[in-house]
Amino acid sequence: MTSNTIKSPNKLWLAAIKLPMYSVAIMPIIIGTAVAFAQTHIFQGEIFFTFLTAAILILAWENLANDVFDSETGIDQNKSHSLVNLTQNKSLVFWFGNLFLAVGILEIFLISWWQKDFTVLALILMACFLGYTYQGPPFRLGYHGLGEILCFIAFGPLAITAVYYSQTQTFSLISLATSLIIGITTSIVLFCSHFHQVEDDLAAGKQSPIVRLGTEKGAQVLTWSTISIFPLTALFILLGYFPLSTLIILASLPWAYQLAHFVQKYHHQPENVSNSKFLAINFHFTSSILLSFGFILPNLF
Repeated sequence: MTSNTIKSPNKLWLAAIKLPMYSVAIMPIIIGTAVAFAQTHIFQGEIFFTFLTAAILILAWENLANDVFDSETGIDQNKSHSLVNLTQNKSLVFWFGNLFLAVGILEIFLISWWQKDFTVLALILMACFLGYTYQGPPFRLGYHGLGEILCFIAFGPLAITAVYYSQTQTFSLISLATSLIIGITTSIVLFCSHFHQVEDDLAAGKQSPIVRLGTEKGAQVLTWSTISIFPLTALFILLGYFPLSTLIILASLPWAYQLAHFVQKYHHQPENVSNSKFLAINFHFTSSILLSFGFILPNLF
């Protein structure tokens, strides 16, 4: 069962806001723009920063909405750092989330308006719909163990394609290949969030991947998923999609090892394994930044 080990109000609020988690919103913007720059040598700064703030706002909506929807199923009753539990005002959290979503979508609309092309808006609306179906009624697909698939599609192919298109107004197999790697590392973050809450998930009827697999097998799946991005990168280099310089992603191996080793060791200890999601964020951040730099590096010389 999820434990209330965080006592300080300040720490509770910091945990509720989930600042490190916003890496999963920021990295697709950075890497999608890096791939676009590598292919076109064009960087549209106003679009980049507009997209960046929109992504942060949309993820804030998703986090707040998930807190609201989880409060309705009772799965967060032991989660002391739920915003709904902290504020005791579900309606306030819900409408703040909707406000963030509205502003974020307005920014995406502005990008499409500037370009007289609404492809980016359509892609992001699809990603938002998938984000809603994760916990939102009547879908609640996360309760059927489909959260990682939704996460992969929304933060991988949809997000990266939208960012790339916002810079170039074209599609690219290279950006799609890149999105597979980002989709995997983002899904790993969500996957790690299940290890410490198996009892709460079972009590609420949530069939998360870890509930279905068990923590031991889940740890094995995590290890292979984490390792997979390195041979994938090598394959895309051999196919000519990625420059050789993207092998710099190998520098994130220490973070990959740290994550896999930690979960293998503590997968059955909820108190300890709860930190794995932060190790997953570290791996997601470092691998994404390195891959982005790998695309830009040839253009610097």
